[in-house]
Formats: sequence, C-alpha cells, structure tokens
Amino acid sequence: MALTVPAAHADPPGITEDSSPPVTIDPHNPGLRMVQGATLAPSKVLNIKSIVETDDGAERRQDTNDNVTFALQAEVLFTKDSAGLSPDALSRIDTIAAEIKKQHATGLRVFGFTDNLGSTAHGLTLSKDRANAVQRELAKHLDSSVTFQIRGYGEQYPIADNSTEEGRRKNRRVEVSFPRTGS
Repeated sequence: MALTVPAAHADPPGITEDSSPPVTIDPHNPGLRMVQGATLAPSKVLNIKSIVETDDGAERRQDTNDNVTFALQAEVLFTKDSAGLSPDALSRIDTIAAEIKKQHATGLRVFGFTDNLGSTAHGLTLSKDRANAVQRELAKHLDSSVTFQIRGYGEQYPIADNSTEEGRRKNRRVEVSFPRTGS
C-alpha cells in the first residue's frame, strides 16, 4: 500500500536505521507458550519498504533497508516524445543529487521506462536516451568517482495499468536508485 503525501513532505518521517541484531528469545522460557513440539524459527530483520508519492503521482520515493529509489514521471522531466530535459527537471534532479551525496552513494542505477504506445524499438531508444539525459545531469552535481549503470527498458516492467492514461503516465518514468549507506 502506498502512502500519498504532498511533495513538501517527500522524506519519510521518523525513519532511522537500526543495525542492532534482533531481540533474542529463550525458547526454553516457561512463559513462552507454543504448541507441543513446535520450535522457533531463526530470527531475522525484515526489509521494511516505505513509499512516498506526490498526490498526482509525478514523483515517488521508495526506501528499503538496502536501497533508495526515486521515480520521476517522464512528463516531469521531458516534453512529449523527447529526451531533452525541461527547466523544472533540473531542480528535481538536483534534489536527487543532494540525497545521493548525503548517502555517500558511489554506484547509481538510472533506468528509463516508457508506456506500451508506439513501437517497441522506439520505446527502447527513447527510454535509454532519457536515462542518459538524467545521468548526464546527475554527473554534473556528483564526484567523478560515482559510477553509473544506465539502461532503457522501454515498455518492460510497468508499475501501473497501461490500459489507462493515468497508468501509462506512471509507466513513462526514469528511476534513479542506489544502495543505502546508513548515513
């Protein structure tokens, strides 16, 4: 289930990373009530996912224990059927670059996606060109030691229903993701 909040509140509130081990439970404690013959499974830390999306779905941030992913709809970044960045895109990419610096990330994934309209070949080319445009802009703000993995997936991996305009709009996106460093 996605949490929708205004863009001004895009950072997950009150999220802190706790790297301590799970609580130890004594399986022989007489106060522990279990079915006869049952045993406790090994304890583990669950991977919690936090998704914050703007009301209009134009921007989405997903945080897990391991990764941070920003997804921006193509309409936020580009004009129709273009890989040229809009003026508004530059400030949004700058915000992502600031978070990358804050996390001290050194390896980034920049993936482009399209909807299922038009030819598959055109979608693959456009999604790769858009991912490259975002990567070039990010590189202007980041240290030269940051490496990039860039891919254009076209219509593969939709996150919404391609049979509606709202769904197609969400599928036309560029995602920037990187490992969480615990900063």
